[in-house]
Amino acid sequence: MTFLPFFVNMNLMKNTIRLNIALVVLAAIFISNENSCSEPAKTRVSNSAISSSGGNIHSSEFKKYWFQGQAELNVYAVQQERYGEMREAQQVMIFVTEDFSASKQVKLDNPGQAGADRLPVLKLNAIRRFHTGIYDYALMESVFSPLNGAPSVKNTVSIQDWCGHVFTQFNYTEQAYRTQLFSYFETEGDSDTLVRNVDFLESDFWTRLRLNPEMIKPGRYRLLPSAFFSRLRHKPLRAEPAEVYFESRSGNPERQTLVLKYPELDRVLKIQFEPSFPFKIIGWEEHHSGKILSSGMLQKTIKTAYWNLNQSTETALRDSLFLFF
Repeated sequence: MTFLPFFVNMNLMKNTIRLNIALVVLAAIFISNENSCSEPAKTRVSNSAISSSGGNIHSSEFKKYWFQGQAELNVYAVQQERYGEMREAQQVMIFVTEDFSASKQVKLDNPGQAGADRLPVLKLNAIRRFHTGIYDYALMESVFSPLNGAPSVKNTVSIQDWCGHVFTQFNYTEQAYRTQLFSYFETEGDSDTLVRNVDFLESDFWTRLRLNPEMIKPGRYRLLPSAFFSRLRHKPLRAEPAEVYFESRSGNPERQTLVLKYPELDRVLKIQFEPSFPFKIIGWEEHHSGKILSSGMLQKTIKTAYWNLNQSTETALRDSLFLFF
């Protein structure tokens, strides 16, 4: 009997230690998830998203595809014009849902605590790489489009080469897109302006197609052209009149084309996509002054939680995606 308290205390200590270890492990898991580069949005969607999405985001098909903790990775073989020559290039387009802050326009760390500030978005990260002679280019764009079909709330673009790099950020406000440009070119310099009279960003159409092509109504709009085009051609960042319409590929009901035509820029962008869910983007062609600026063709698509595939043993997965950059 004299040893019973000792054994009781020892068991209590062991249970306490086990509990503390479990709490530490849970905390580590929580921190790891919170700091991952992309944590998909939860299935709960605000009422504002219900009214203007055409019902697409409430289908079981949509939820099963976009709210299961994975991103969609797409690899494209690309032809890119630069300095008067066509270059072999590659582009990776990553689509994933995220919980965004409507006020701060950044990814939420704690979506459950955000309340009305929580804005579910479809994010696109597009990375394009190519060589010009001895040196290389790396282009990246991020687009954040609300699931409710509203215009994109944010768009960031960076272009790097051996000469230097340029960074552009567009933030949606009620009056205009706040546009910040940081460039090593003297004529562009660093600027912070409002670009007014913009109906949509050109980059918004890539994500709107993936949400539901029916969100896109043919007509004449004032679009802010892709910053890939504007920066590589050193064009002013301003709204441009554009015609938006669909054209079907004759004899192939499995493909449809969205056309963005800029008469004053003498530029046309054609995006080919599958007209049935999940509206996968097959490829594109971009023409300027009668010449091809870029074209892309889909090579491979997979769904995966890529942010967890960061060990050296998983490098071989790049081969299955035909990645060579």
